[in-house]
Order: sequence, then C-alpha cells, then structure tokens
Amino acid sequence: MGLISDEYVRLLGAWPSPFVLRTRIALNLKRVPYEYLEEEDTLNSESVLNYNPVYKQIPILIHGNKPIRESLNIVMYVDETWLSGPPILPSDPFDRAVARFWDVYIDEHCFTSINGVAVAKNEEERKAAITKLEMCMALLEETFQECSKGRGFFGGDNIGFIDIGFGSMLGPLKVLEKFTSVKFIHPENTPGLFHWADRFYAHEAVKPVMPDIEKLVEFARLKFNTSIFK
Repeated sequence: MGLISDEYVRLLGAWPSPFVLRTRIALNLKRVPYEYLEEEDTLNSESVLNYNPVYKQIPILIHGNKPIRESLNIVMYVDETWLSGPPILPSDPFDRAVARFWDVYIDEHCFTSINGVAVAKNEEERKAAITKLEMCMALLEETFQECSKGRGFFGGDNIGFIDIGFGSMLGPLKVLEKFTSVKFIHPENTPGLFHWADRFYAHEAVKPVMPDIEKLVEFARLKFNTSIFK
C-alpha cells in the first residue's frame, strides 16, 4: 500500500459483530472517512494477529499506523480525536462515569445473557438466561428514563455512549425474539426503549451500517448449533 498518512483511517471488522457496529456508528457520527476491511476469518487473519496480538479480536481501528483495540475504547478514542459531529461522551465527569458504567453493564450482563440464551444446552438454562435478559431490559428502561431526561436518546438529543453500546445489541435481540417468541423490548413493558429503538434504527449514522436481521438470523443458525436455532 506504500506510505500511510497519519490521518488515514482503517477499520478491521466483521459484519455480524455488534462490537464492530459500535465503531462504525461512532465514525459515522463524527463524519470520519475510513476504509472498512471485512475479516472473514479473524482467528487466522494476518492483519488481526499483527494489530491485536494479545486478544486476536476485532474491531481494530488503525489511525495512520496506530492500532486501537476494544470497541468501547475505540468509541472513546474516536470521540476524543475528532471534534467534528456531536460529542459521544458527556462533558461532565460524573455523567461520563455514568455512561461508562452502563456500557460495561451492557457488555457484562446483557450481552452475556443474549449469548446465554443462544448457547443454552437445555430448556432450564435457556429460561434462566431469558429471565436475566428480561431483568437487564427492565433496568435499562429505568436508565433510559433517567439519562434521557425526556429526550430521544440516552445521550439526550443525540446518540451518545450508552446509545451506541446498547444499540449495537438490537440486532442480536431481534434474532432471539424470532426464535424464542419473547419480546424483550415491548411497548408496554419497556415503552421508553421501544420508541428509542425506532429512533436509533432511523438515525443517519446507524441506518447504513445496521446488519440486515434476516442475514443475522441465518448467521445465527450456522454459528450456534443448539436446538433454539433448529
């Protein structure tokens, strides 16, 4: 490729990954031009092994020749590096800490519960994971009401850090809803999240990069060899 400009931006990713989606949304919000490189076999990708030798995972943002790893870390880097577009993290230190707290919660509890439903070995395990996921949604409904302060997003008038963290999980949630017949985001149980999800999907930074649900369904059938996807 020759010499790489210090401002040239590349993103190593895979289309089904909610963590890659976070990075793409952040770059779109900040109107950052970038080259997207699809990595079909991340475990054996020379680029992934070269730029992330510790975890060997995507996403990897390469700014010039500097690799930035881990999705939330990348989103924060994008927010601090490019001042174009709206801020992703709040300026107030306490509000920033709150936003980071909830994104960690989403990864450690919501995403693990989504995965738990998908890989459950029996009905008992599946029901336990579904219950935990429903509890996550109830708590995030409360969080939305508190953080949005009556506005459209967790971040207020525009997409913020929590919106990106949780919004990236909407695709996997919709896939689970198709296979379990459980509505995790419901207009009666989680009205705030229900309308928020519509706004999130329609946002100009999100719509072009949100994976097609039917493609995600087929991907899940191939990836998870469990009865829920049969």
